[in-house]
Parts: sequence; C-alpha cells; structure tokens
Amino acid sequence: MAAKIAPQFQQLKVEGGSSTSVVFESFDLPSSNQKLLGAPHPPNTVIPLALRPSTHDDAAPSLEAAVATVMSLQAQGNILTKKLATHGTLLFRGLPIHSAEDFSKLAHAFGYSPHEIIGIVVDRPLLAPNVAPANEAPKEVLIYNHNESPQVPHAPEYIFFYSHRAPKEGGETPISSSLELFARAKQEIPDFIDLLAEKGIRSKVTYKVNAQHAGGSTLKQAFGKEIQEGDDAPIRKRKIEDQIKRYNRDEYTTWEWLDSDQTLVLTHHLPAIRTQPDTSLPTFFTGLAAYYKNFIAPSSPNAGRKNVTQQLFGDGTPIPNHYLEKLANITDEIRVLHKWQEGDVLVYDNLIAQHGRQPWKGEQGDRVVMASLWDAVAPGKFAGSEGGWAQVGKALS
Repeated sequence: MAAKIAPQFQQLKVEGGSSTSVVFESFDLPSSNQKLLGAPHPPNTVIPLALRPSTHDDAAPSLEAAVATVMSLQAQGNILTKKLATHGTLLFRGLPIHSAEDFSKLAHAFGYSPHEIIGIVVDRPLLAPNVAPANEAPKEVLIYNHNESPQVPHAPEYIFFYSHRAPKEGGETPISSSLELFARAKQEIPDFIDLLAEKGIRSKVTYKVNAQHAGGSTLKQAFGKEIQEGDDAPIRKRKIEDQIKRYNRDEYTTWEWLDSDQTLVLTHHLPAIRTQPDTSLPTFFTGLAAYYKNFIAPSSPNAGRKNVTQQLFGDGTPIPNHYLEKLANITDEIRVLHKWQEGDVLVYDNLIAQHGRQPWKGEQGDRVVMASLWDAVAPGKFAGSEGGWAQVGKALS
C-alpha cells in the first residue's frame, strides 16, 4: 500500500529536451519506506524523493539516455543537487543498471569529485571507477543510522548505493534526516546539544596491521597508499604518518603507535554539529546513535564484535549513555527502512541524511550493495561552537 502522505508530484525534465530524453517522475512508496519530514524541512517534503524514468514513447529508457538526462539536469542549475539538499535522499527506480560499470556511469553523471577515504575502517576493493562494495560485515551485524565517516575529519558529501542483489527478508537500508534529528534533539535533550556545541567529540580510532574483524580494513589499507614493496619499517611508518597529516588538522588530530608499531591509535577532536551550506541550518553529523545501538545497548545484536572507534566528549569525558539512548530513540521515530529492489539506486546528501544496514536472513551473498562516494562543498561551522576543532574541510591533495 502506498504511503498516504500526499507529497507534491514532481517531474524533472530537461528544458528543450529531445524525444530521446528521459523524464524523472516522482511516485509514492509504502509508508514503511517513505515519510513526511518534520521541521526544519519545508511542509510536504518526503524522504526519500522516489523517482522513476519515463520516455517520450513509453519505451524502456537506455542507460545512455538516463545518464545524458542526469548530466543535463545538473547543467541546468544543479537540479538534482538542489533536490538532495531539500529531501536528503533520492531513490531512482527502473533504470537499466545491472553492473558496477553501469552504476559508475550514472554516479559520474552528477558531476561531483570522487572522494578519497583517508583512514578507511572497512575493506572496499575497487569494482569499477569510484565504485566499491558497501560495508560487507557479516549479515547478522547491525549497522545503525549514521552519517558516513563521522569519526574522521574528511567525510564525503554524497553517497550513492546500488542494489545488485536484494535479500528476501531483511537487509533494508535505513534513511533519516540529520536536520530533523538535530531539531528534535535540541527540543528534547537541549543540555546534550549545548555540551556537544561547547566540547565537540573526541573520536579515537584504532588501526592494526591485520584486520580486526570480518570486513574490516588493515593499517595499510587505511593509510598505506604510498607504501611500496621493499619499504623498510621506518619508511612505512613515515609514509603512514604523511597520510595522516593530509587531514590538515594540526593539534586536533594526534596519533600514537603501540605494540611495537603494530597498532596505531588516532584521536580526532571533531564537531558533531555542522551546518548545511546555503541554508546554514544545523545538522547532526554523527554516528553517536550507531555507537550506542551497535555496541552499548543491551539489545545490540553485535555482541562480541570489536568496536574500533571510541566516542567521548571533546574534553575526554564520557558521554552519558542516557543521552545516547535518547538520540537512538529519536532516530527510531524519524527513520524509514528502504526495502531494496534489484537495480535501485539511493543517493544521499551525507551532510543531512543518515544511512545504515539492517541484518538479513539467508546467505551472505543474498544482499549485494555497491557504494560510490563523492565530494562537493565542505560543511559550515556551527555558530554555537568555538575553536578550530569546530571547522572541518577537505583533505590536502
């Protein structure tokens, strides 16, 4: 049953387009999969905005025509980027995407800059240009709602997901608004917001020579892009530290070598509250609810799974669990779970929308989702925070 939310019908088409152009038309999703957003979003704004293609003669659209239309819409005033800034997430359904290569062509058509992950904590081998597997942790593992890469200073602005294979039961991808999350938290736990604005977050991330869990990255995968066969230990260590320095955070990113240089612990002082460009609206850019749900909550299905990230207030004091639990409860209330169909593409504005991954039944290979990460404009600094730690930007090239 379609959601009874009466969203405004939208039709995205190229001005003066030819008869071969694709038109993207909005459509309703089940209420479990789509919702009306609360403040500060405009009235009747849905997440996700679901779009499907139509053509002049109702023929099945070609990938080439869809890619050309995306490029034209972006050239026509960044129409899709503006829709992302309003809705947070777009769903494209019914496009002829059947492989990593197809997915890569669509993602590149948006015109963003490929994102380089510095300090990656999961293993993401390249499948096509700027396309890799999404998190491949075991199917029983819950990955709760979060913004991508909140634990490091250099995060992507846009995330694309493509469903190559969808499980019959479970495996949904959550969708929620970081703008709405901030507004609710400001209203319901204002003291927590004040503490975060004042102190920020101290994020401690541990890297080891070998992967710490299934699907996790190694130290070389995280920071070893310049390491060559034959480099001795001091050279390898220097090259890793040179990569860390690309964060360009001075005293707000520090590191410590342990276990005879087999373990590296990075400590980042980061803002959990950032602002959306153009609107300057505050957004909760965080993985704190996920930190609670994945590893702290009594009901967490991830018992025994190693947590490589520790989250504290920026002054090093613990964050009380009752704040984290409340944040997770609000997230439960405002999120929807996207039930994948093969060929679906979800596009997130990572600054204002959160994603995750639900466990699923069946085999590990029953769910195959690919990801593509992109950069654009860096988020703004929250007016309520003081100090250099509160501003993040792009990494040095």
